[in-house]
Amino acid sequence: MEKSKPYIILSAAISLDGKIATKTGDSKLSSHQDFIRLHKLRSTVDGILVGKNTVMKDDPLLTVRYVKGKNPIRIILDSKGEISSKSKILQTSYEFPTVIAVSKQISKSNLEKLSKFPIEVIITGENSVNIKSLLKKLSKKKITTILVEGGGSTNWEFIKQNLFDELVLTISPYLIGGNDAVSFVQGSVVSKIPESPNLRLKSFKRLKNHLVLNYVKV
Repeated sequence: MEKSKPYIILSAAISLDGKIATKTGDSKLSSHQDFIRLHKLRSTVDGILVGKNTVMKDDPLLTVRYVKGKNPIRIILDSKGEISSKSKILQTSYEFPTVIAVSKQISKSNLEKLSKFPIEVIITGENSVNIKSLLKKLSKKKITTILVEGGGSTNWEFIKQNLFDELVLTISPYLIGGNDAVSFVQGSVVSKIPESPNLRLKSFKRLKNHLVLNYVKV
């Protein structure tokens, strides 16, 4: 692990054809057993990170439920500060520590909106959040492990910039298909196989019809 950044775990439940949601945004791919496993994992990390699109589509709490354990600090990538005041993230920020990472593109009105909540706003990057810089700032706050739960564009940024250390994927017994369905990674593509990160299978676990694969970077 680099000292300048926390240890990063990418986590997702995906269909057999690599989708994390249908074109309508339905992402209910996990089983109850898998939810318990995921929440156990959440309870072991210092922070949990998602992109703005995940917040807008799913309106998640990003807390630990199903099991007993501490809640990680919630970190949202939102370059323009467009998260809704009515979102669960902001509405529960009085209970759970929350960081909103924005870029210098954020408007004055959106910055004022965020200032009304007991959250920490980190400004980094010109047009979009500078993830490397953000991770350095979070590391200085003693955040040593972060669970990244997407979506597809956020996952790709961590992969493209070689900023992840571990990958935990739940393979769900569904086939979604379609170009409009959301893939585990969205964005630009790898041209040649050698350009892909080299991963080693650390462990695997069967949860009835679901299979959990745990890879680490070589």
